[in-house]
Amino acid sequence: MHRKHLREIPSSSSNVSASFTWDWDSSKTSEFLSSMGVSVLKKDKLGNENTPQDLLVSSPCPPQKRPKVKEKEKDFVIVRRSRLLQEAESGVFWDTLPDELLLAIFAYLPLNDLLKVSLVCKRWHCLSFDESLWQSLDLTGRSLLPGVIGQLLPAGVTVFRCPRSCIGNPLFKTSKPLRVQHMDLSNCTVSAADLQSILCRCEKLQNLSLEGLVLSDDIIKNIAKNPSLMRLNLCGCSGFSAAALKLMLSSCSTLEELNLSWCDFTATHVKAAVNHITSKVTQLNLSGYRQNLQIPDIKTLVERCPFLVHLDLRELGEIPTLKTLQVFGIVTHRSLQLLRETLPNMKINCSHFTSIARPTVGSKKNHEIWGIKCRLTLRNPNGL
Repeated sequence: MHRKHLREIPSSSSNVSASFTWDWDSSKTSEFLSSMGVSVLKKDKLGNENTPQDLLVSSPCPPQKRPKVKEKEKDFVIVRRSRLLQEAESGVFWDTLPDELLLAIFAYLPLNDLLKVSLVCKRWHCLSFDESLWQSLDLTGRSLLPGVIGQLLPAGVTVFRCPRSCIGNPLFKTSKPLRVQHMDLSNCTVSAADLQSILCRCEKLQNLSLEGLVLSDDIIKNIAKNPSLMRLNLCGCSGFSAAALKLMLSSCSTLEELNLSWCDFTATHVKAAVNHITSKVTQLNLSGYRQNLQIPDIKTLVERCPFLVHLDLRELGEIPTLKTLQVFGIVTHRSLQLLRETLPNMKINCSHFTSIARPTVGSKKNHEIWGIKCRLTLRNPNGL
């Protein structure tokens, strides 16, 4: 195969012209555009094609009138806008806004709208799940589909209020620890395995409420991995052994409020609770154990917990700091009167419902959790 040599470009002295022009008549252009219903822009004597007159102040000639448009040419007209007018009408585009400004705008959106903007584009999806927007989350009484918890909690939630909800499998996509510090899962419908998958990722809990749930030894051991835990509500819980309870109470040495009332406890559970409760506790509820809580156990509590302020149980020890005592259903009316005369400075049976370690106290309109108000909450009754 032979290679073809490049031809030399003819010089200006040759008979080939170096320049060329389109062989097209301008009159044909006018005819072609007119046949399409497009009016042709005509130039004035100065060659200013449709230029705004205010930009031609220096022109000595008077402004030319725009030719009238024929009836056939009213459908479509080409008009050139001035550059100044285009810049004035352009405005600000969302794509040009910095991330910091978009995050400041997203911070005012409720949960429903925040989830909607996450579907606009990839950039908004990443911004809408920024941890600064997900500090507190309230999903009270919702039906949460599988995967919802696994997507929302890793977004940076520190306050999670979700009592009386039906929680599906979290389906976490990451094994990183969660940042949750305050969590209320009281009276939820959730399996022990799904609850275990949530608590095994929690190591910074300060307040926790699992009231009315069926637990396991693994769940109790995961709670023990939170050394900063100050309030714990396990009222009405079951499913864990006395050994796991002992481990948890020994590990959580900073507990100040503890509610272990009406759990499925045996005498061994009660002994483990009495002998391993931290001395820093100020509010304690051990009611519901009339058969297993004995007077020697009360003496042990008095010795171990010298800072008790609120106590809820069936027996009374000599605790000088004690201010309230709940003994509903334990003493008779006559004995109650005698008890009040003996202890005039103590409030006895002042509340039918205990508030010890419970996240929300008061009416159902109270949406706070241990005094913290959640910003993100669903407005519609439908679940996620």
